[in-house]
Amino acid sequence: MINRLKLLRNIGQFDSVDSAANIPLARLTVVYSENGRGKTTLAAVLRSLATGNPVPIAERKRLASQHPPHVVLECSGGPPPAIFENNAWNRTLPDLAVFDDVFIDENVHSGLVVQAHHRQNLHELILGAQAVALSRRLQALVAQIETHNTTLRAKERAIPTADRGAFSVDDFCSLPARPDIEKAIQEAERNLAAAHDQDAIRTTLPFESLSLPSFNLAAIAQVLEQDLPALDAATLARVQTHLAGLGQGGEPWVADGVHRIQSGHGSAATGACPFCAQDLQGSPVIQHYRAYFSDLYAVLKRTVSDALGAVIRAHGGDVPAGFERAVRVGVERRQFWSRFCEVAEFTLDTAAIVRDWRAAREAVQAQLAGKQVAPLERLDLSDETRVAVATYEAHSHTIATINLRFQEANEAIGVAKERAATANSTVLGTDLVRLKAVKARYTPATAALCDEYLLERTAKEATEQLRDQAKGELDLQKTTVFQAYQTAINVYLPKFNADFRLDSVVSTNTRGGPTCTYNVVINNTPVPIGGADLALGEASFRNTLSAGDRNTLALAFFFASLDQDTKLANKVVVIDDPISSLDDHRALTTVQEIRRLAEHAAQVHAAQVIVLSHNKTFLCRLWEGADSTARAALEVVRDGAGSTLRAWDVAQDSITEHDRRHAMLRGYVASSSGNKQEVARSIRPLLEAFLRVARPEHFKPGAALLGPFIGVCEQRVGTAGEILDSVSLQELRDLNEYASRYHHPGWETEPINDGQLCGFVERALRFAR
Repeated sequence: MINRLKLLRNIGQFDSVDSAANIPLARLTVVYSENGRGKTTLAAVLRSLATGNPVPIAERKRLASQHPPHVVLECSGGPPPAIFENNAWNRTLPDLAVFDDVFIDENVHSGLVVQAHHRQNLHELILGAQAVALSRRLQALVAQIETHNTTLRAKERAIPTADRGAFSVDDFCSLPARPDIEKAIQEAERNLAAAHDQDAIRTTLPFESLSLPSFNLAAIAQVLEQDLPALDAATLARVQTHLAGLGQGGEPWVADGVHRIQSGHGSAATGACPFCAQDLQGSPVIQHYRAYFSDLYAVLKRTVSDALGAVIRAHGGDVPAGFERAVRVGVERRQFWSRFCEVAEFTLDTAAIVRDWRAAREAVQAQLAGKQVAPLERLDLSDETRVAVATYEAHSHTIATINLRFQEANEAIGVAKERAATANSTVLGTDLVRLKAVKARYTPATAALCDEYLLERTAKEATEQLRDQAKGELDLQKTTVFQAYQTAINVYLPKFNADFRLDSVVSTNTRGGPTCTYNVVINNTPVPIGGADLALGEASFRNTLSAGDRNTLALAFFFASLDQDTKLANKVVVIDDPISSLDDHRALTTVQEIRRLAEHAAQVHAAQVIVLSHNKTFLCRLWEGADSTARAALEVVRDGAGSTLRAWDVAQDSITEHDRRHAMLRGYVASSSGNKQEVARSIRPLLEAFLRVARPEHFKPGAALLGPFIGVCEQRVGTAGEILDSVSLQELRDLNEYASRYHHPGWETEPINDGQLCGFVERALRFAR
């Protein structure tokens, strides 16, 4: 509540006014002011107090003033008082609603035009403070989401497009991590390669085992150690001594000759030597030769020769080259199959193997060749030979390990062949792209960028959830508030005798924010008041509503918003010139509605109604119907070149000419006071004023006098259209006959009898009750 206007300095017409500091304001306060004296300035001060906006005061700084505006108001919320100084309030009074030209211009129309900002402000007015706060929170959340979107776009651009590939940024950042990503990519690449090379996979053979032939050292050693155990020592010694004298190759040469003697070839039949033709019958060594070079000797030599041949076949010729070819084939197949499945690497130093192989072979061959030269000589397998063979055969362990890997690889190759036979390269290609994207997603630099993006997206989703929640709450309120507001408006419009109503009062979301649209219905024809531009000549707000209609609509909007206000019990309602452009019948409704607000304020002892107007009659009507204990009145009057405030005696200004006449007649009856001619002359105007109110349809202002009215009444006595009964009509004739004497020329000299005058005055007062 506003209690006192303690100081108005350097604002509008107020130079330095503190004259109202001791005039307490009441629950209903009326302020009278002639136009141009400062009434609208007071409304602007109170509007600024409500919002804290300094502009309504600052723009009214008193012209030629050297100092800024200064306002001190004693009101609720203090102490201290509300002070406007240095272009700012020390506090505000938010529970304050002002109806004035600014309200109309901001919320309803500007002259003949309803613009977008009018509908937006009207939208807030209809919603009320709580819903407006919710609406503003919704708009703030929408703006915050736009900020999120801007940030997200920046963070999206920071993520390398080459890493994302065909994935959207959301899908890319949401890819799950895989600890086995390298292995998975390798497997996918092999599967895709297999799908592309199905024919080659089908025709390419798996691995074949590698093999190195072994040396049977035990058998070779046994061959080297063989001799002819049946030969006696003397024979053996005699032959070996003789053979030793023959030199190298002597034993085979002799053995061949002995066989020739035994076989009877040449001269053997004659017993002659095949070489010198001498008779051998008496030779001391022939018998020893025959025993030495017997069949067992031939078997022994064959055994040695077979052993040597076996070594040569197994380890000589193209065998080493064949091994090297097998190794090269294995390497080539590994290169092929490693593209499609897991194949362990293997390395073989074939040069070293062949070198060691050759050394072992040559060592064994040398020993067997020596045995072949001296078959009956027992030989031992040398350590050098054993070492050479052992070095060679050590490579066999490596070969065995590689063969095991080949077997494992062959199993994988079998699976790869099966997969390749049914593979879908498109699906496999998609899988590979995804896996590579996963790898790129979780590289340290990109992972950090994606994490920032996801954090921002999560923040946006949280804001969107709050937005949806606020929107749901606001939509729920709108479904009831706007319909209730439309109903309230259409209750007030008939009260103001408006011949139109509102329809389709709805909330509409636009790019500029939520707005209110509605139809003005005239003669059951809707005239849209929306955002669309109307063609020239079409029915619109500007050409269907008069100035009074537009002001009536604005006033109805204001009263309806008060009805919807849940804080009305604590509201200070300020109304500036509400009957501008209104007819008398609408002005009466305005008085009635303001009285209702004032009665409400008096009942709750928290609300207040302040009415400012340049129309004394309007303010007097308010004053007359108000509680005398809860009303106050001020007037703004001229003070030199400015204005000041003072208490206003409403009762004195409420007296009309009819009231004055009535008081004069009552005074004359009571004490014979007053001028008798003036009293007599006042009887007829008193009766005429009464009949204009009692019979307004027959006694219209300016259209008839008392005499013609009596004539009409006489014609209708006893009819359905009777105006006055015969008794009343006769009394009115008598009164008019007496009173008319003082309305003709020379009435000032008409003699007056005090008793007669007093009797007619009493009768006139009784008739005009």
